[in-house]
Amino acid sequence: MAESFFESETAAGAASGEQPQAAAAEPAALAVSVDEFAALEERIRRAVELVKRERQARAAAEERAGNTEALLRAESQVVEQLQSELHALRAERDQVRQRVERLLAQLDALEL
Repeated sequence: MAESFFESETAAGAASGEQPQAAAAEPAALAVSVDEFAALEERIRRAVELVKRERQARAAAEERAGNTEALLRAESQVVEQLQSELHALRAERDQVRQRVERLLAQLDALEL
């Protein structure tokens, strides 16, 4: 199995007794320049702002969805009422049609 560079350096240092030097080299390797840190800080700020905007957009979308659901419930009640009224009007129309047909039949009977 291939060793990574770090593993091979660690093994070589342990074998030759260079532990104190390896520990001293780590802080130098971890040192980050001021420009790199500022760039990282700016990226974090942008990420935080993006998350804030997305949360606000989500809250606004949830509010619009809630308003739309309430409107839908109200409109569905109106639709049900209109459907009921339409059914009643159709029944009334059928009754009027039957009455007119009876009257026409009576008029036809008179003309004979």
